[in-house]
Amino acid sequence: MRVAFGAGSLRQLREEADRLGLRRLLVLSTPGQRSLAEQAATLLGDTCAGMFTEARMHVPTQVAEAARATARDADADGCVAIGGGSTVGLGKAIALTTGLPVISVPTTYAGSEMTPVWGLTENGRKRTGRDPAVLPRSVVYDPELTVGLPAHVSITSGFNAIAHAVEALYAPDASPIVSMMAEEGVRSLAAALPVIAADPGDLGARTDALRGAWLCGACLGATTMSLHHKLCHILGGTFDLPHAATHTVLLPYVTAFNLPSTPAAEQALRRALTTDDIPHHLARASTDLGAPCSLSELGLTAPDLDEVLTQAQAQPYANPRPVTAEALRSLLTHALKGTLAP
Repeated sequence: MRVAFGAGSLRQLREEADRLGLRRLLVLSTPGQRSLAEQAATLLGDTCAGMFTEARMHVPTQVAEAARATARDADADGCVAIGGGSTVGLGKAIALTTGLPVISVPTTYAGSEMTPVWGLTENGRKRTGRDPAVLPRSVVYDPELTVGLPAHVSITSGFNAIAHAVEALYAPDASPIVSMMAEEGVRSLAAALPVIAADPGDLGARTDALRGAWLCGACLGATTMSLHHKLCHILGGTFDLPHAATHTVLLPYVTAFNLPSTPAAEQALRRALTTDDIPHHLARASTDLGAPCSLSELGLTAPDLDEVLTQAQAQPYANPRPVTAEALRSLLTHALKGTLAP
């Protein structure tokens, strides 16, 4: 994959399309970011074949099918996905079945643009997989596009990225290079997010955060994710909980559960966050910056936990510590209430 990074790099969009030999691009966005899609279409000029601006969180299959049909009708030879994880995910869903190359222009810190991981939601279940066909061919990181991201969304999106790095540090296929990237990604985001909360227009902090998101996303793409991401996929796909906020709420609870079994990961996070109490530091830092602190705030209820438990134990997945039903219920109950054990 090719990466263009820096303030104003969106202006290189037509150049990126030309490098890939693309002449009929479908521009993707959410309804709320239609103006950005129009900006991208203007920059593409006669290489823009149309727009699809109905991307949705967790990529419902019906939205993916509608976007694929639009791409077919436009005779598109590629897509430009401009926006957050929902839009990037939609581009991947198109690429998964059509093979159309994707140029990704991220406007949040989700990190999906750095991974071959796809996700689709159907009938309340989110399926994920890996396929090199969905990895964007080119990524344009322009910090100027993140300046308009509201502070509260920036915070949860940033903690979403940190979660990628945390799980990469204790992944079964972790490597020294990926661990270095993960530690630096966490450090960059942890330093930038308080500045963004105080001044969302600070371009320096926005640049540091986007750099951190790039590193964390690359870690997500290079390793196997564990309990944290498994739970977030269930909570998002089945209960439609907001993706980034769910990551933010769960992260302190999963780190409290897993880090005692992963001393190397714990040491890396201590260095990156300059703290000896990582779970409580993450919980305090996120809530001090205005993020939700419990799953109940996001709409989950106590009766929902049975379904989460059923799905979480239905298929095996890598995790540094065995996940028993009792331990998982305790973790989720505390996360539901926002009561992190001392």
